[in-house]
Amino acid sequence: MNMIMPDVIKQMKARSEPITLLTAYGYPMARIFDDVGIDIILVGDSVANTELGLESTKYMTMDEMIHHAKAVSRAVRKSLLVGDMPFESYQKDISKAAANAKRFINEAGCGAVKVEWFKYCPEVVRDILDSGIAVMGHIGLTPQTADELGGLKVQGKDVDAANKIIEQAVVLSGLGVFSLVLECVPDVLAKIITETVDIPTIGIGAGPYCDGQALVSYDMLGITRPRKPKFVKQYADIYSQIENAARNYKDEVKRRVFPDREHMYTMNPEEALKLRQSKSKG
Repeated sequence: MNMIMPDVIKQMKARSEPITLLTAYGYPMARIFDDVGIDIILVGDSVANTELGLESTKYMTMDEMIHHAKAVSRAVRKSLLVGDMPFESYQKDISKAAANAKRFINEAGCGAVKVEWFKYCPEVVRDILDSGIAVMGHIGLTPQTADELGGLKVQGKDVDAANKIIEQAVVLSGLGVFSLVLECVPDVLAKIITETVDIPTIGIGAGPYCDGQALVSYDMLGITRPRKPKFVKQYADIYSQIENAARNYKDEVKRRVFPDREHMYTMNPEEALKLRQSKSKG
């Protein structure tokens, strides 16, 4: 079965079909999400926090993102695979943005890339689109430039700030992005943007009025610690399950309960006797 294409995501808005997006950073989880029919799998730069123990997504390199995107790509057969452009790939030197975007397509097999809003975002998006690559925009809370926004907090809470985000949405939609991620904005602002632009909006902490919803998979699965953000609904508690499994494993090994006969290989008794005799003669 072929991967969903960006145009299909756009058509989902037209027929009012909710869009699902989850992040994945490796083969096993991506395989599960693809099998259950998640519409978009994002190789998020949130891997910096979830997998690599970094304090900020800003520290992710292009090579690291390609490494994870390749692993995810090997699992994806149906979902639209989107590569998250890391900070260094387009915000340090905008002239390199299109070339780096092509790496996600040519090396990792992605169907599109995601770009967070920053000062020169329109120029970057235009260059990438001109190179023939589909782009997903990201506005509201943009983690790569969170230090300029006052930290990881809700954006667009007053009229002036909200209007700036609406303007960003209109600009990106006009340039031709196929969808917009709205992160950590009030529900009324997300509703206005969703009604204003003709491309799908995908909310993460943006309320119920978007055309789709996104979550960081590690938050959704209860893998990350400490406390999850307010907007995250935790659908499982994998952290506790892994913790309990590790404790049980440790306990059984320490008590010499594991491995038992069910979990070991044996030798024909006659061959075992011959082996012992050959060793004793030696």
